[in-house]
Order: sequence, then C-alpha cells, then structure tokens
Amino acid sequence: MAAGEGLLSVVGTPIGNLSDVSPRVIETLRTSDVVLCEDTRVTARLLAAFDLHVALQRADENVLARKVAAALDRIAAGEHVSFVSDAGMPGVSDPGQRLVDGALDAGLRVEVIPGPSAVTCALVASGLPMEHFFFEGFLPRKHGAIVARLQELAAVPGALVVYESPHRVAATLKAVAEVFPLRRVALVRELTKLHEEVVRDVAPQLAERIAERGELKGECVIVIEGPVAGETAATTADAPSLDEAIAQGLAAGEPKSRLAKRLSRELGVPRSEVYDRIVELT
Repeated sequence: MAAGEGLLSVVGTPIGNLSDVSPRVIETLRTSDVVLCEDTRVTARLLAAFDLHVALQRADENVLARKVAAALDRIAAGEHVSFVSDAGMPGVSDPGQRLVDGALDAGLRVEVIPGPSAVTCALVASGLPMEHFFFEGFLPRKHGAIVARLQELAAVPGALVVYESPHRVAATLKAVAEVFPLRRVALVRELTKLHEEVVRDVAPQLAERIAERGELKGECVIVIEGPVAGETAATTADAPSLDEAIAQGLAAGEPKSRLAKRLSRELGVPRSEVYDRIVELT
C-alpha cells in the first residue's frame, strides 16, 4: 500500500479450522490500523492465535450503520481499515456490504482478501449438481413463512443453499420435505472442524433422520437439489391422498415397508407416519 493511501480490506477468515488462514490474511491484519468486526471476543481469539496486536472495534449489524462514516473518514485520511466477520467472507449474509458500498461510492480503495466460504464448501461437500445455485441465506422463522418462501424458490433452476442454526434445523428440514418431497437434500454441519458431517437423503427421509437425533451442535448449511423430473406432478392438488395411495399400494401387493418408503418420498410425509397409517388401515 502506497504511503498515505487509505485502504479498506475485506478479509475472509476461517469458518472453523484456523489452519485455513492464509499468509496474506495474517499480513493484512498485521498491517491494519484498526479491524472492524462482529464480535471483538471472537476476533481477539483469532488475532491471539497468530500473535497479532491490532486495535479492534465492534461493527456488527446493530451498530455498523452508525460507524460507516467514521470508518470512511479514517480511510480517506490514509489509514488501513480491515473488516472481518466472525467466520467466512464478510458481506455474505452479514452487514459488511454497507461498508463496501460506502467506500466505493466515496471513491476509496477496496480490496478483498479471499478466505473460506461456507456456501461453496457446502455445495462441494453435498455432492449435488451445482452448475447453477442460489444462495438464500437464512429462511424466515415461522413454519408457514418458510414454506411460502421455499415455494417461491421452487422455480430456481439450480441448487438452493440455506444457512440454519442447529436448534432450528430439524424444523426447517421438515418444511423442505413438505415443499420438495422428491428432491435430495444435504445437511452439512461443522464445516472444516473435527466433527464435520454430511448427511444426505431424499428430503422426507432426511427430515425424519435429523428429527430422531434431537438437537444438533454446530452451524449448519442445507443444500437442496434443483428441480427434478416429476416434481410438479407430485405436488399438484390432483395427487392422491395418503389413504388412497396406501390402498392402491396394498392392492398391488406392495410390502408395507417398501410402500411406506415410497409414499414418504412421493408425498413428503415422514416414513414413520406413513407406516403407522398403513398398520392402522390393515
């Protein structure tokens, strides 16, 4: 950086494993006059791990709007300001975009220091087709609102990527199963950490498996397969009711367990519920 030339560095930080820090990230943070961050405690631990001694300033979504002007003044005066999120690439599903937008509008120099991204890591880990994908971020909290939003996203011609907290992921997967009963879904958890896990199944089966495990730990990413053949037909109002579908399967001599698995996939109903209903009707 030329002497007297201000700079905003948007710095990607590890999403779990500190070994993912690049030499460029360390050098950028070391030479910063101040590091704006979501949580000073989190970033302080990162700096301490690499023996970095830099001033920290809280700039999360609750206060960043009030600090943009001061940060831009510092950059305009020739200082080096870095911005980090708690994990991953700043500006992706966090308020850092406001700072970058303001700096560019003011004609100030901005650089991005690449780092890990939970979006791309989860896509690769899912093994699902990802030639095209749409990053949704966090879905609404209430069930009805989740279903409505997923229905809006149904026409997106690619995979859907959703962030979710561990205590809400089971409920979200249940909604995903209702809207996309034929699609494969991957739950990617604890990315880059010791207990990294990928659980993948057709949506209803995955929802059932995760519900049976109880509350999980670690941040979660849900990757939903893009539109699949037969999806529209399976979700129309003309589709048979559960009881009708059971009756048809039993009449055809289909074994109960196989019938429960098939109807769970086709109708978006947990397999255990389907099997219980089969038992009730026989």
